[in-house]
Amino acid sequence: MDVRSPMPVNISVYSGHIAEGFREKPPLASVLTERWYMAPGVRRVDINERGVRGTLFIPPGPGPFPGLMDMWGGGGGLLEYRSALLASRGYVSLALEYFSPGELQTANLQFGYFETAFDIVKDHPQVIPDRVGIFGLSLGSIIALKLAAESTLIKPRCCVCVSGNNFFPRGSTITSMHEMMIKNAHKTRVDENDHHIWRDLSLPISSDLSEKVDARTINCPMLLVNGLDDQNTAAVEAADDVALMMHEAGKDHLLTRLHYPDTGHLIEPPYSPHFRATKFIVSSTKAKVILLWGGQTKPHSDAQEDSWRKILTFLQEHLYSSSSAKAKL
Repeated sequence: MDVRSPMPVNISVYSGHIAEGFREKPPLASVLTERWYMAPGVRRVDINERGVRGTLFIPPGPGPFPGLMDMWGGGGGLLEYRSALLASRGYVSLALEYFSPGELQTANLQFGYFETAFDIVKDHPQVIPDRVGIFGLSLGSIIALKLAAESTLIKPRCCVCVSGNNFFPRGSTITSMHEMMIKNAHKTRVDENDHHIWRDLSLPISSDLSEKVDARTINCPMLLVNGLDDQNTAAVEAADDVALMMHEAGKDHLLTRLHYPDTGHLIEPPYSPHFRATKFIVSSTKAKVILLWGGQTKPHSDAQEDSWRKILTFLQEHLYSSSSAKAKL
């Protein structure tokens, strides 16, 4: 919750740890270590300008650096740890806040909010203006896809989209898009543990281009990262649809896909704990439910490690690997 302070991590070794109740026994050995999200020299700057809220993380060194706009999902609020990690690896990254927790229904966000946020990154003196990408998870991934396909004001150099879909009716706002999803609430399934499953809300994938992002118009490299056990949204089916549209437009070379078995919706930076289900506030009713995100702990954790390495390689290739990117780390 505070990237300026380390997260303490206890590592212990037990005898007979397969047996139940091993934690009640004294460990054979134990050590306390720290996990830092901000590398030495990374600067954290609060952003509240031109109507945009968030936190900007700037790498150490003279720069200029490539930039990223970093967006999380439908839970809302300001989450900084991924941007802090990205800045620690040489990217000026804006952790963007675009609504408060539980207020998606009343946020009334316009498309221009995200274009303005992108420009704040692009226009920063420490950023190479033609080397700015977008990184989104869940709802943030949907917005990234929408911006890449339809914005006439910004041109992302590349996009990373994690666990998103392509449902975004033409002319709608974030709020109105969410209201259309609410109309499909009857498709919610509830399992034996009273966990809510939302993946069917966006199914079947529409063939009507007015009901979704037209991926044929995307002109930047895209990396789609999805879990095959995502129980929150039909991310894999949407990725298949995006791939089909880009293929029809002759743009296969712009698309890279990563799919992970037994992996759920919340694919985060590595060593983040896996939560198969968590409490969630439904914006339309303010009801607190337990959402099923999916995934099994070991394969999901492996996917977070593997995808992070490949995400960093993708960003390096498209934001750094050019004679025009002359950042000095």
